Amino acid sequence: MSPRLPRTAMNAATRDAALEEMEHGEPLDVLVVGGGVTGAGIALDAATRGLRTGVVDAQDWAGATSRWSSKLVHGGLRYLQQLDVKLVAEALGERERLLFHLAPHLVSAVPFLYPLTHKWERPYVGTGIGLYDTLAQWGSKASSLPRREHLTAEEVGEVFPALREDASIGAFKYWDARVDDARLVLTLLRTAVGQGALAANRAEVVELLTEEDEFQDGNVVVGALIEDKETGRRFPVKARHVISATGVWTEHLQELAGAEAGLQVMASKGIHIVVDRDRIDGDVGLILQTEKSVLFVIPWEHHWIIGTTDTPYSGNPATPAASGADIDYVLEHANTVLRDPLTREDIVGVYAGLRPLLQPVAKDGGEAVSTKVSREHTVMEPVPGLITIAGGKLTTYRIMAEDAVDLALGDAAPDRPSVTDRILLHGADGWPGVQARVGAITRQIAAVAGDQWDEQRTRDLLGRYGSAYDEVLAIMEEDPATAEPLPGAPQHVRAEIVHACRYEAPMHLEDLMDTRTRLTYSAPQHGLAAAEGIAEIAAAELGWDRERMTFELAAYQARSEAEDRAARAEDDESAETARESAAGVVPELHGPDQARAPE
Repeated sequence: MSPRLPRTAMNAATRDAALEEMEHGEPLDVLVVGGGVTGAGIALDAATRGLRTGVVDAQDWAGATSRWSSKLVHGGLRYLQQLDVKLVAEALGERERLLFHLAPHLVSAVPFLYPLTHKWERPYVGTGIGLYDTLAQWGSKASSLPRREHLTAEEVGEVFPALREDASIGAFKYWDARVDDARLVLTLLRTAVGQGALAANRAEVVELLTEEDEFQDGNVVVGALIEDKETGRRFPVKARHVISATGVWTEHLQELAGAEAGLQVMASKGIHIVVDRDRIDGDVGLILQTEKSVLFVIPWEHHWIIGTTDTPYSGNPATPAASGADIDYVLEHANTVLRDPLTREDIVGVYAGLRPLLQPVAKDGGEAVSTKVSREHTVMEPVPGLITIAGGKLTTYRIMAEDAVDLALGDAAPDRPSVTDRILLHGADGWPGVQARVGAITRQIAAVAGDQWDEQRTRDLLGRYGSAYDEVLAIMEEDPATAEPLPGAPQHVRAEIVHACRYEAPMHLEDLMDTRTRLTYSAPQHGLAAAEGIAEIAAAELGWDRERMTFELAAYQARSEAEDRAARAEDDESAETARESAAGVVPELHGPDQARAPE
């Protein structure tokens, strides 16, 4: 391993050191539970206010919700229909910050078409999208995206030839933004670590520590008992405040605290399919209304992402899966507007995730419907010392984080205000200059990688790492063999896997496949053609022996096969049963009867 790594590096050694410091060091000011985009944002907000901060997640970073999103940074036209103008305005302001200032390397502008099928829609839709643009311009402190345009049917055919002629009489073209969601979470965490936060994935809160307080009516949460999922060891971590950003596990953590009241969260499942970019002839995205949800057709890297569904989910929150019915729903609705219909054979990958929606109160005893739930967030303190935040959306993570830390600070918040509106995320520093030097950077990398390196590869690399591309380049220069494309995944080079192991704290092969490369859904058959090569690189970096490497490959293949069985199932229940047939990688690693270290 390289002897000198930046403060922002996350790896197995820094993870162990963070857990050691949490256990034996001074009590934390804030222990953040949950390493999705909200928890990562809270860790950054707290650390940049000078608070002693720790963040843990029972799974991998971004493991439950954040990496399975629609990959959009947007205000949400759908919420304008619900007259939630405040939420839309707030989200559009955050879109502008991310796009033009905080994370321009990860967030990029993308045009969308809103097809019109009836003449009467034109003033209604035009007014809505016009308001959307106005809200963005109004709250923007930077540049803003172009305003809407009305396109005739002929103009629609020019920018999206794949659209059926009878699918629209014209369209509105408007702009939003897409994001590399998994890398956004990793980048937030790296930025927080660079600001002094202690971070450990695969570390679960199994109990909340409480003490009696003479000034409070009852017990106060003063920390947590954490289990290192890699070893099974449990140990206490003291903290003045525990902030739960646990999404669909919100109620579970409140129960650990013995809360008599708190936030109630509904899990809503959303699935997406991924197809090759050349399968659909178009230069813009699409937004389509369905009877149950909004369907997006999104240009993303070298693919199209199509989704999503929006259905209540009551299964295991750790293992949501796309059923055959889910996939057919997305295909059916996409094919209503595509000239050349998609089939199952066109699908490169499928992924499913859960949205944590604040539970609505059903009227007259009726059931709550997830599509009618607002995405506004709520933060509260159900038990002294425990702060819970839920709801919201990826786009507004920074505001959610600010609200959570403000509540933790209480009266001291005005004297220690949030500064994350001006903290550039790792890789954003100097981004305009990096963009201007794409040609020079291409030549610089090609001097190591050889003639197969071209400008498109440079742009792909910059889109993942921004101005921190030089971390990957340094690995190539250290060992030119790492500049070679990955067998089975030529869009990546070997150095990226080395980089992930040294800088992004993967603990297992699935962490590399799911979050660091996204090959689990961006390559055919879950990227299994690349899995062995990736495992070999990880073994060398992480110290795995042959037995451990074989286990990691077998565990990932078993999970992939279980997801494929789920995708062939006819309903959610059958899909959940199929997905549950593959045990998690950590339980398989330790076995069900592993003895735990003394607490």
